[in-house]
Amino acid sequence: MKYMNKKITKKPEMISPRSRLQKVGSGLGKALTFLLVTILLITVGLYGVMWVLMKGPSPTAQRLFTLSVRETSAVGFLANLYLTEDEIAKIVNGDATSTDGETTNASLITITNPSQGSEPQTSPDGEIDSSEDIPASAISSDGIEIVKIKGSTYKGVMMIVDDPSRIFVGTPGGFGADISGISLSDMIKNNQAVGGINAGGFFDPGGGGNGGIPDGLVICGGKLMWGDKGVDCSVIGFDSKGILHVGTMTAQEALDEDIQWAVSFGPTLIVNGTPCGAKASGVNPRTAIGQRADGAVLLLVIDGRQVDSLGATFEDVADIMLDYGAVNASNLDGGSSTLMIYKDEILNVCASVYGPRELPTSFLIR
Repeated sequence: MKYMNKKITKKPEMISPRSRLQKVGSGLGKALTFLLVTILLITVGLYGVMWVLMKGPSPTAQRLFTLSVRETSAVGFLANLYLTEDEIAKIVNGDATSTDGETTNASLITITNPSQGSEPQTSPDGEIDSSEDIPASAISSDGIEIVKIKGSTYKGVMMIVDDPSRIFVGTPGGFGADISGISLSDMIKNNQAVGGINAGGFFDPGGGGNGGIPDGLVICGGKLMWGDKGVDCSVIGFDSKGILHVGTMTAQEALDEDIQWAVSFGPTLIVNGTPCGAKASGVNPRTAIGQRADGAVLLLVIDGRQVDSLGATFEDVADIMLDYGAVNASNLDGGSSTLMIYKDEILNVCASVYGPRELPTSFLIR
C-alpha cells in the first residue's frame, strides 16, 4: 500500500475586532497604570523631600525653601502645605530692611569719554573670564564686555556697557489688560538694539500674566508712559546725563530729577556705594542693573532652578555688584523673566518651561 504525504495546512485563527480592541485596551491600561504609579511615586518623593526641608532639623533649609517658593507666582503655595500664614510671614519679614528716603548722589558718578571706550575690566580674581559657554562674538566688542559669573549656588553672566547713554527702555508700544507684552528678542529687533535684558515687573496672577500691565511706573524719553505721578514706587532709571538713579520716589519726583528712562521693581541693592542690607530672599534666577563710578553700566543675569545653578539671593547679587565696582544698583524682575541677549545670542538659561516670557519692559543697548 502506498501512502502519499499530504501537507496539512492549518487555517489561521480568526481574531474578532472586539478581541483586538480588548488587547489594545489592555495594553493602554497597563501603560496608563505604569504612568500613574510613576507620577505618584515622584509626587510622594518630592513631598517627602519638601517635608524634610520644612520640618527637618535645619531652620536654614526651611527659611531658604520658604523664601525661594514665595518669590514665585506659580508655586508660592507650596510653603502653605507645611506652615501657617503667621509662620510664613515671620520668615518673609524677619530680615526685611527699608531703603526709603535714600536717593542717588549723582556727583559720585563721573562719566568718562564714552566714545573712546575703556580697557576691559578684570573680574574680582584678577582675570577676564571669557568662558567657552559665552559665544565668541560676545566676549568684547564695541564698548561692551561679557564675563561669566560663578558662585557656590549659581552661575550667570555680566554685561558691561562702557557708555551709559546707550541704555534705554524698550516696551511693546503700549500697556493695558487687553495688550500683551512681547519677548525680549522682539523688543531688541523692533528697536534695532544690539542686546538687552528684561527689566521691570508686571501683574502676574498665578504665574500666567501676559506682561501687559507693568508694576509701578514706566518712563520713556522723559515721558511717563505708565503709573501715577503722585504715588511712591521703586524707580530704576537713567537721567539725561546717563546717571543711574535707584530708590523710592514718585513719578513726578523722577521726572523732576530729569530721569529719561525708568522702570520699577526692587529691592534697591546699593545706594551711593553702600549696600542697603540683605533683604530676606531665597535662591532664584535674578536680573539686576548697576553703575560704576566711571559711568559704565553693569547688566547682570543669574541662572536659577537648574541642576548646576539653583539661583542667587539678593545678598549674592549685591556682593557681585560690589565686586564689579557698582556705586548704585537695583534688583530687577527675575525668575522666569530673567534673560540676556546680545547679538542674537541668548547668553543665559531661561528658567521658564514655556520659553522666554512676554515682557512689559526691558533695558536695551543702542
